Amino acid sequence: MANIASVSQSQLTNRRKQLQRERQIRLFQTIWRSLVVGGMAGGLVWGITLPDWVIGQPEQIVIEGNELLSSQAIRSLLPLSYPEYLLQVEPQALAKSLKSQAPIAEAKVIRQLMPPGLTIQIKELKPVAIAQPSKPPQKIRNEKPPSERVFLDAEGNWMPESSLLSLKPNFKLPTLKVIGSKEQYHNNWSTLYQEVSTSIVEVLEIDWQDPLNLILKTELGHVHCGSYSSRFSDQLAVLARLQELSTQIKPSQIAYIDLKNPDLPVIQLKKINATIQPENN
Repeated sequence: MANIASVSQSQLTNRRKQLQRERQIRLFQTIWRSLVVGGMAGGLVWGITLPDWVIGQPEQIVIEGNELLSSQAIRSLLPLSYPEYLLQVEPQALAKSLKSQAPIAEAKVIRQLMPPGLTIQIKELKPVAIAQPSKPPQKIRNEKPPSERVFLDAEGNWMPESSLLSLKPNFKLPTLKVIGSKEQYHNNWSTLYQEVSTSIVEVLEIDWQDPLNLILKTELGHVHCGSYSSRFSDQLAVLARLQELSTQIKPSQIAYIDLKNPDLPVIQLKKINATIQPENN
């Protein structure tokens, strides 16, 4: 019995020593991890605040994805004061600032530590038409017109003319006009513009003031299309075939071309009260 008690006491003593050593090892590991993490954090802060880890000039900002806007113009719009510490740069704030000042749909700002700088990836808005509001009634036409023009891109996004000042000097603003309220044509604009932009007959103006009668101003004259529908592409195809009429009838003699029914086009003449129904080949 004495031997058993002696062995048990010895085992307990060894077990306590083993647990004590394990606690010491865990404590050492915890202290070591804290020192490593603290050292890395301190080194990072120290490195970023070094003079070599700042944006000292605009050329350290790389612009990607721009075609209409020059890199210099985009850099000039950034609210930065050089030199600028990378740690103080707020990517989301810079992206929001760019979108509010220039025709930019999307902007992503990425910090770069080696070498120090910024990379800005953008997606531009390309103006394709002038958005002109509906003509006011006669009684209020003396009101002042809008202070500046507004442009549309192919997807229907609006942009004020002031936001286009940073475009490259050789970029020509569009001359195509769209008349009407945004609510009238916004849902159909992207499809209609794609069809108009590929039309053989040049379209100069799109009058969408009356949703029941879309009117196109073309090189052949005014074209009445009725309500915009899936047959709009057929109407443009008929209009292309009517180009040969310009050798028989001067566009100045045409009051309008009625294509509400593209299967039965009608040409309304001006001076004489007559209509012509060209053959539909």
